[in-house]
Amino acid sequence: MLAAAVYLSVDAEEPPVLVLPGAVERDGIPALCDAVRSALAHTGAGARVVLCDTGAFGPPGLVHVDLLARLELAARRGGGRIRLRAPAPGLLALLTLAGLRFPVEGQPEEGEPAPGVEEAVEAGDPAL
Repeated sequence: MLAAAVYLSVDAEEPPVLVLPGAVERDGIPALCDAVRSALAHTGAGARVVLCDTGAFGPPGLVHVDLLARLELAARRGGGRIRLRAPAPGLLALLTLAGLRFPVEGQPEEGEPAPGVEEAVEAGDPAL
């Protein structure tokens, strides 16, 4: 059976965090999808994101890929997205092999410059 997911308390400025259990079984996935929908329903008018903490996952498997794909689908249906916290490199590699990409906490989102990157042109730079 699936251990219950845990919410961490967050303020109005931070997205809710869903700590995913280490042992994931297919019959527990609908309850976790409900937890994502509930978290989105209780977020403020800010970013519609739920952080999914994957730090407790053991060696990644297809059940993890299935879980994260379904959580993302539930979030999108609720008008939001999920972002991963603490994904193992093996999990990211497996998600890439499955053709899935998720934003990861601490990494710039697509279309945003990396922190510290200047987009200004310096005087004297040659024209391209």
